[in-house]
Amino acid sequence: MASPFLKYAVLLQKYRTPLLIASCGGVFAANMFYHVFPDMSYRQLYQAWHKGEPVTLSEKLEVVFQQVLRDYGISSPNNFSAFASFGFHPVGAGVPWLPSGAQIGIPANFNSTTDDTGGITNRTIFINGKTVEWDSDSGLALKEALVFSPEAQKFAIAREVARLESGGPIVSAAVAPFCLGGVWVYSVLLKQVFGLHAGPVLLRGAVNILALGLGAVSYFLTSDTVSQWMDYSSDRRAAGVSHNYAKGGVEFYDKILSRNKTLRSLMGPKGEEMYAPSGNLFPAHLLQLKHAPYTSRREGILSLLKEEKA
Repeated sequence: MASPFLKYAVLLQKYRTPLLIASCGGVFAANMFYHVFPDMSYRQLYQAWHKGEPVTLSEKLEVVFQQVLRDYGISSPNNFSAFASFGFHPVGAGVPWLPSGAQIGIPANFNSTTDDTGGITNRTIFINGKTVEWDSDSGLALKEALVFSPEAQKFAIAREVARLESGGPIVSAAVAPFCLGGVWVYSVLLKQVFGLHAGPVLLRGAVNILALGLGAVSYFLTSDTVSQWMDYSSDRRAAGVSHNYAKGGVEFYDKILSRNKTLRSLMGPKGEEMYAPSGNLFPAHLLQLKHAPYTSRREGILSLLKEEKA
């Protein structure tokens, strides 16, 4: 009597194409879920709360948001909506041309100005179990890094608009199913190269495991490449709106680098593991660096400004 393993192997071999299509489709659908329903997922995750109630986006930031949509040339502004988010810079999800549209979260520190830092100092931030003293040297440095000019705020919002408008979520969601399909291709090619299509089950199993490993490496590398390409592309699109947006982009990344340097100092050994002396993020592990370095993104915008002057 054939073992259960062999039965499953025969079934997988017989229905491999429909199973592959269904698996790739399922992975893509799972990755797109919170972009298709950003109200139910993404917004609930990033919504800012105060005393048990969701924070309402200020009128000032709603005006800034609408101004960015006009400046960027969005023909259907109703496809985009903004909400008050936690954190220190804008985040976004959704696909503008789908029924639920796109959602962009704008943090409270965007309400702050050099003269009024209430959006920052009225918040309690814990680092290594201790609250940040806003009047200390490190607190003052962190507070300064969290205050953005109107131009930098507009650039930061426009960057999210550019990413969502260009279909960034769909491109990102397609990486995993693409690499999953690659596992099948690797498996077929390796078996052809080594003549194992009719070989021992154990050898074919070893080849399948090798193909899975190659697929995993491909996923990490492709995911990072796509993520960094979208980072640079979104920056160029946002900075290309106007000269002021480009200047705001340089300031935005200057402030992020300054913030990360301050956090590196405040967090001690853990900060040294997370942030480089330059203010860039260290990779999570050897195979993965999700985002493009902030220094490179800043230099890219400076290059655009130099080309503009030339």
